[in-house]
Amino acid sequence: MEMENENERHHKSVQQIQHPFHEEHPLVLVAEQSNEGLKAYCDGCGELLSTPCFTCIHCNYHLHKQCAEAPFYLHNHPFHPQHLDLGFFLRQRPSSSDHKVYGCALCKKKRNIFFYQCSVCYFSLDIKCAHLSFSYKFNQQSKYHIHRHPLTFIESPMAIDVLKRLNCCWCHEPLTDAIYFCSDCPSFIIHKKCLNELPTKINHPSHHIHPLLLNYSDTFYGCSLCHFSIDVGCAWLRSIVEDRSHHQHPFTLFWRQDSFICDACGTEGNYISYICSTCNLMVHKDCTSLPRIIKFSRHDHCIFHKYFLTGLTRQDCKICFKKVRVDRGSYSCGKLGCNYVVHVNCVLEDRRLYKVIEDEKQCEELEEKSMQSSIIRVIEVNEAGEATKIQHFSHQHCLVLADKMEEEIDRKCDGCMLRISNIFYYCLECPFLLHKTCAELQRIKQHWLRQSNSTLYFEGFSKCKFCNRSCTGFFYKFGEYWDMCIRCAKVTDIIECEGHQHFLFFYFKCKDNCNGCGANINKGAFRCGKCRFALDFRCLTLPHSTLHKIDEHKLKLTYHDDKEQSYCDICEQYRDPSLWYYSCSICDTSAHLKCVLGKFSFLKDGSIVPYYSYKHYHALKFFRKVEGYPECSYCGKLCREEILKCEKSTCNYIVHNKYKCRWGY
Repeated sequence: MEMENENERHHKSVQQIQHPFHEEHPLVLVAEQSNEGLKAYCDGCGELLSTPCFTCIHCNYHLHKQCAEAPFYLHNHPFHPQHLDLGFFLRQRPSSSDHKVYGCALCKKKRNIFFYQCSVCYFSLDIKCAHLSFSYKFNQQSKYHIHRHPLTFIESPMAIDVLKRLNCCWCHEPLTDAIYFCSDCPSFIIHKKCLNELPTKINHPSHHIHPLLLNYSDTFYGCSLCHFSIDVGCAWLRSIVEDRSHHQHPFTLFWRQDSFICDACGTEGNYISYICSTCNLMVHKDCTSLPRIIKFSRHDHCIFHKYFLTGLTRQDCKICFKKVRVDRGSYSCGKLGCNYVVHVNCVLEDRRLYKVIEDEKQCEELEEKSMQSSIIRVIEVNEAGEATKIQHFSHQHCLVLADKMEEEIDRKCDGCMLRISNIFYYCLECPFLLHKTCAELQRIKQHWLRQSNSTLYFEGFSKCKFCNRSCTGFFYKFGEYWDMCIRCAKVTDIIECEGHQHFLFFYFKCKDNCNGCGANINKGAFRCGKCRFALDFRCLTLPHSTLHKIDEHKLKLTYHDDKEQSYCDICEQYRDPSLWYYSCSICDTSAHLKCVLGKFSFLKDGSIVPYYSYKHYHALKFFRKVEGYPECSYCGKLCREEILKCEKSTCNYIVHNKYKCRWGY
């Protein structure tokens, strides 16, 4: 009997496992497939499920046995020689907006499956490509010294899906036999037999005067007399390139003795070109495979590659604001009446900001997805078709449309925390307000700063990563850590600003100082294409007017000061007249931006403060003012403004909203 119980316990332990990526329930082993089939996909590798596998009987979660037993740590990998012996860790499926994962280094895809990531950098291999390392022989090349980087040997390249679509850079034949490839140079993939047979001297059509000699250390053929060199991979290019998904006719290799202008991208090229005799085009080697359609993060519609633009005169690139030649290749919008045009090299510069579209139907699907409103349900409409009563995801009660405030009071929108000044929705049961434009925001938005989608959510207390302000209200969430407040989300990539006479466009590499507040810019900013003027998100989203106790009138955002010496009427300290400030022309009042707004002007009274920002056992709420000026529980001084108060009615804990008082030191 005891032996039977022991066998039963052993049987149960073998039949189920507890996987760290699915801690809710144990996974049960399915050893054989039923007649109906499993009809599910593995959450580890994304492939159709087959036995043996582990599955959760409570929820739709499955893993092949091989994926479930995949090691959580790899000591090293030859595809990543830069950090040998530092190790790779298994991670769960990357979010589409997780910008710390750039995709698999081998297949170049960012798939929704398990992956291994280097412990010290962003290099990653998805589990499918990592598993292949156990099914083919590979090692670091040691015999040959023809390339400047270490080469990896693969005995069975056809076992790797991505390699089935590539060819040898020397003979241009499929990779059916053993190969060497360079993980640092994606274009250098060569058959082992081709590497063995590389000639040491060649006569080449790009340099008729002298023969070219093979340089073993730097992987090129060169002429020392003329200081001419050509890479091994370019020495014998494919004579004909044909891919109808990129161009309807084949391209033919054409060696030139001088430079040319590429008809596909409009920039200069040398020696190597491909021509289409049907269309009378001459292009770079890489431009033979330009994507025909892409979805660029900085434009709402899909954009199409065209070799020339018809019906347009002068156009400026909407990224660099330099002239786009209408008789050269560019990307432009396919929507009627939309004149969005960009240089090829500008729009393709950052791979994270665009997505290749295979079919025009995908464009329609993307547009339909972007139309999803944050309004859950429209309850009533007026004769003009406007929604007059709605149910919104951010509030538990119905909201009613209004066109003006009944009383002249300073009320703020709970979505953007700016003053209510136009049409808005209000709650009949509690003091909750939303601008009509805020209520109609897209629930899922593809923001121009990121190619991946962001999701709208309502937060009581969070910090915007773009303007660096603590805020209450609507945020768009990018991945796990990037929150953008709705004020920043409403800023377009090309803007007109009252504080400057020219258009401003967002420049990712901007390193100037902000002309609004003087702060150093290190994450990109809005820059003028005609002069050295730049603004950060923080200054672009400043309210144009605001109230402050120092003046009975509204203070207006002011951009220029003719005075040589200026002082702030709040802190009574020097104010730089070249920077923006708030002022009242009636009372001649002027003050620093930070003195007028303070640190918490976009927080709502009663907001729950995150637990990690104070030292107290209960949750604390933020308040701008408190009646009776109570004493601070830490420093003993009177609390006049901006306090944190314990939410427990039985607890009298109140502190100044300052780091020293919040943390008790």
